[in-house]
Amino acid sequence: MPNIGVPGLIIILVIALIVFGPAKLPQLGKAVGETLREFKKSTKDIVDDVTEEFKTEDKEK
Repeated sequence: MPNIGVPGLIIILVIALIVFGPAKLPQLGKAVGETLREFKKSTKDIVDDVTEEFKTEDKEK
Protein backbone atom coordinates (compact mmCIF):
# COMPACT_ATOMS: atom_id res chain seq x y z
CA MET A 1 0.00 0.00 0.00
CA PRO A 2 1.53 3.31 -1.00
CA ASN A 3 2.28 5.99 1.56
CA ILE A 4 -0.36 8.74 1.33
CA GLY A 5 1.60 11.51 3.03
CA VAL A 6 0.45 14.92 4.19
CA PRO A 7 -0.39 16.42 0.76
CA GLY A 8 -2.49 13.39 -0.16
CA LEU A 9 -4.29 13.53 3.17
CA ILE A 10 -5.09 17.21 2.67
CA ILE A 11 -6.48 16.50 -0.80
CA ILE A 12 -8.67 13.70 0.57
CA LEU A 13 -10.01 15.95 3.34
CA VAL A 14 -10.79 18.76 0.89
CA ILE A 15 -12.64 16.37 -1.43
CA ALA A 16 -14.60 14.96 1.54
CA LEU A 17 -15.48 18.48 2.62
CA ILE A 18 -16.75 19.33 -0.87
CA VAL A 19 -18.72 16.09 -1.27
CA PHE A 20 -20.28 15.84 2.18
CA GLY A 21 -20.31 19.47 3.28
CA PRO A 22 -19.26 20.93 6.61
CA ALA A 23 -22.45 19.85 8.42
CA LYS A 24 -22.11 16.13 7.63
CA LEU A 25 -18.34 15.82 8.02
CA PRO A 26 -18.34 15.44 11.86
CA GLN A 27 -21.08 12.80 11.65
CA LEU A 28 -19.11 10.95 8.98
CA GLY A 29 -15.97 11.05 11.12
CA LYS A 30 -17.86 9.71 14.12
CA ALA A 31 -19.32 6.86 12.04
CA VAL A 32 -15.89 5.94 10.67
CA GLY A 33 -14.41 5.99 14.19
CA GLU A 34 -17.15 3.75 15.57
CA THR A 35 -16.74 1.34 12.67
CA LEU A 36 -12.98 1.11 13.18
CA ARG A 37 -13.44 0.62 16.94
CA GLU A 38 -15.92 -2.22 16.36
CA PHE A 39 -13.62 -3.82 13.78
CA LYS A 40 -10.66 -3.72 16.16
CA LYS A 41 -12.79 -5.21 18.95
CA SER A 42 -14.00 -8.02 16.70
CA THR A 43 -10.53 -8.90 15.44
CA LYS A 44 -9.18 -8.85 19.01
CA ASP A 45 -11.95 -11.22 20.12
CA ILE A 46 -11.15 -13.61 17.27
CA VAL A 47 -7.42 -13.55 18.02
CA ASP A 48 -8.13 -14.15 21.72
CA ASP A 49 -10.37 -17.12 20.89
CA VAL A 50 -7.78 -18.69 18.61
CA THR A 51 -4.99 -18.10 21.13
CA GLU A 52 -7.05 -19.65 23.91
CA GLU A 53 -7.77 -22.71 21.75
CA PHE A 54 -4.08 -23.18 21.02
CA LYS A 55 -3.30 -22.95 24.74
CA THR A 56 -5.88 -25.62 25.58
CA GLU A 57 -4.46 -27.90 22.86
CA ASP A 58 -0.95 -27.43 24.28
CA LYS A 59 -2.17 -28.34 27.78
CA GLU A 60 -3.81 -31.53 26.47
CA LYS A 61 -0.54 -32.68 24.90
